Amino acid sequence: MPVTDDPAVSVCFVVTVDGIELGSFNTCEGLGCEVVLEQREEGGNNGHLWQLPTRLKYPNIKLSRPLTRDTEKVAKWFASMTTGIARRTAHIEARTGDGHKVAQWGLLEVVPVRWTGPSFNPESPKVAMETIEIAHHGYVMEG
Repeated sequence: MPVTDDPAVSVCFVVTVDGIELGSFNTCEGLGCEVVLEQREEGGNNGHLWQLPTRLKYPNIKLSRPLTRDTEKVAKWFASMTTGIARRTAHIEARTGDGHKVAQWGLLEVVPVRWTGPSFNPESPKVAMETIEIAHHGYVMEG
């Protein structure tokens, strides 16, 4: 099959933490960063405020999917934090429906923040979903 530069219309997100695959997720929110600006006034200059860049800020990343057997891997990763927080390196890989990698993000010093399990309600038959939220301290630039 020829490689094309077509945008990925349907993707899944495969997550690995220190080489351990946690499975694939349907949605991924929060990839990005923000420059934190500090405003300073200059005496005698009333025309504007100086906007000084100070640091980068990274939002938490939320990943969701239907409940699968890979949920056990996520539970083990969260349970490992009870004996002490170990900051890990993680990778999120966006793949097309047929498994071709579209993009990859490496995350520094990943810490799990929250796992939200499915809500079961017999009056509302929905797919049982789970969501994990992770914090990180920047991106790994590879290659």
